[in-house]
Amino acid sequence: MSADPTQVLAFETDCHIFSGCGFPGPGLHSFLFEPIFGDADSNIYFNKTMLLALLGTVIIVGFFWAAFRKPKVVPGKLQMVAEAGYDFVRRGIVYETLGKREGEKYVPLMVSIFFFVWMMNLWSIIPLAQFPVTSIIAYPAGLALIVYIIWMSVTFKRHGFVGGFKNLTGYDKSLGPVLPLVMVIEFFSNVLVRPFTHAVRLFANMFAGHTLLLLFTIASWYLLNGIGIAYAGVSFVMVIVMTAFELFIQAVQAYVFVLLACAFIQGAVAEHH
Repeated sequence: MSADPTQVLAFETDCHIFSGCGFPGPGLHSFLFEPIFGDADSNIYFNKTMLLALLGTVIIVGFFWAAFRKPKVVPGKLQMVAEAGYDFVRRGIVYETLGKREGEKYVPLMVSIFFFVWMMNLWSIIPLAQFPVTSIIAYPAGLALIVYIIWMSVTFKRHGFVGGFKNLTGYDKSLGPVLPLVMVIEFFSNVLVRPFTHAVRLFANMFAGHTLLLLFTIASWYLLNGIGIAYAGVSFVMVIVMTAFELFIQAVQAYVFVLLACAFIQGAVAEHH
């Protein structure tokens, strides 16, 4: 069933303080969108978040294709920016976590995830879009699932079934009587908790950030009436402050997501003692 069209708007544009209406605060309805085509009951469903995810993918692929389709020894501006971004992820995250020898094969994947997450976050402050795709749990969960599958595959491929199980459970016979308890805790931590928190950390930050931006934006408009105009200015300043803060958080969350992905894989390739 499609979202109620009256709930798709973040707020009513004719609602102001002292006009007899309550404050139309943001809520879950602020994250619901009418389908562009299709509906939830059919096999075809396409809405704004899907469109933004698709556009973001096209933008990222197009950017790197344009930057590297004719690489030069002395790079132009576009190639220089692309190389700087690629090198930041490669050296600053992958090599630092996995080392050059182990990490080189994972660089393309981690670069792709970093820029995809960053672009999905950036939609929050881009005019007309103004919505972070990663505030919909399905997208962080899908990315976390990809990392999880790679992590488990590498673990058992590198160590075998028994060795992989020991790797995931933190098996260390020197722990003595507490070993069974440690193994149970480590197993649930690695197999269930880590992939869950990997997705939720990104989702929760983007969900909360977008809600705060909506709150101050709606408040700025709502207070534009009578004496409330004085307070509307303060709220608008907070919109600017929160937008600047979101720019920082968006990049940090992309960094943290990839850093954790590398850390999981590093644990998989580490030799068990």
